[in-house]
Amino acid sequence: MIDRSIFENKTAAYYTLGCKLNFAETSAIGRQLSQAGITKARKGQKADICVINTCTVTELADKKGRQAIRKMIQQHPDAFVVVTGCYAQLKPDDIASIEGVDLVLGAEQKLDIFQYLNNLTKKDKGAVITSKTNRIKTFVPSLSADDRTRYFLKVQDGCDYFCSFCTIPHARGRSRNGSIADLVTQAQSVVAEGGKEIVLTGVNIGDFGHTTGERFFDLLLALDDIQGIERFRISSIEPNLLTDEIIDFVANSKRFAPHFHLPLQAGSDDVLQLMKRRYDTALFRHKVEKIKQTMPDAFIGVDVIVGVRGETDTYFEESRKFIESLPISQLHVFTYSERAGTQALKIPHSVDPKEKHARSKALLDISDRKLHEFYLSQKGASKKVIFEHTRYGSKMYGFTENYIKTVADYNPSLVNKVTKVQIGELDEDRSAMKAII
Repeated sequence: MIDRSIFENKTAAYYTLGCKLNFAETSAIGRQLSQAGITKARKGQKADICVINTCTVTELADKKGRQAIRKMIQQHPDAFVVVTGCYAQLKPDDIASIEGVDLVLGAEQKLDIFQYLNNLTKKDKGAVITSKTNRIKTFVPSLSADDRTRYFLKVQDGCDYFCSFCTIPHARGRSRNGSIADLVTQAQSVVAEGGKEIVLTGVNIGDFGHTTGERFFDLLLALDDIQGIERFRISSIEPNLLTDEIIDFVANSKRFAPHFHLPLQAGSDDVLQLMKRRYDTALFRHKVEKIKQTMPDAFIGVDVIVGVRGETDTYFEESRKFIESLPISQLHVFTYSERAGTQALKIPHSVDPKEKHARSKALLDISDRKLHEFYLSQKGASKKVIFEHTRYGSKMYGFTENYIKTVADYNPSLVNKVTKVQIGELDEDRSAMKAII
């Protein structure tokens, strides 16, 4: 049994890298420690406990994780340091060898952190507590609020897809989910806290249902009936799991925003096969065009990876032309990095780093142009904006239902409220549209 007296008057500092799911889980960890009487350290205050939640999606993510760990140790030299997250699950011994790290927790342990803090004595070498990936089966609920107005609700975890370039199934385990009833209860708690917008997060959220025998579509139906939430957004969903039924539902729903985020990864069917993706460009085009037919003003963000093994100049040009032809709003461009243990390492052709950079720039230029065109297409439209808490000088920002970033003069009475605006001109730095109230 843990002696809770060791936590009296203790403070904790948190650092999160990676996806919104990680942020939701860090929030859940913070609530556990708060319930034990541990308060969050103020800015500049030396913490007694540090928790770093890591990402491992790329080699750069690993590097950032190591930098973040060392920086936290430097800033809080006497703190008991806990490192968790995907990088911790895949390479726990590497992290444990960093001087100042006391405890490394794997994916199965991180959301039960309290039971591993039996004392806060600094260690000569970090202790490692992880489970083998095939034993990661627990779904632990997570709900977080960012520093603006959105809440992030974890509905699913893990992935069964094992794409050739990806380590996430090894870091997160197999696909699993919460029940619709429990998730509805969590969403209702956001209403009680005054929240207006919830983003559904997960590793592969369209694969929802393995644990409970339910359907993702049924989850959407149940959430749509919750009174008090103005908006739900669906985070990244695999194109083969985004059914026409879901698209039609969003088009006619009470609360789901016309905002989609689809991982394409490559616009060449040959490269998609090398990646072991579960769709082709024809299916992807159908989904995008179906969205635009039913919701002409919908925002469509798309993930793309450049420079994967096997991506020849010809394949990249196919991909570039395909992406150029799509009526999408924005690209999120990632540069491929080799990950140990992935099937992609068996593919012979590798891309030169300079060529990867050139390909990334080419797609980012397309993204900038498409986002600019999308924003301008919305000029003069009447939209609903939820303005965020953060004040930027004399300005405040908020997003429309179809994810147009808008700016207006700061007015505290409009924060976290649904405000009808007319979309005006682009602002001076061309990053947002002026909201005419």
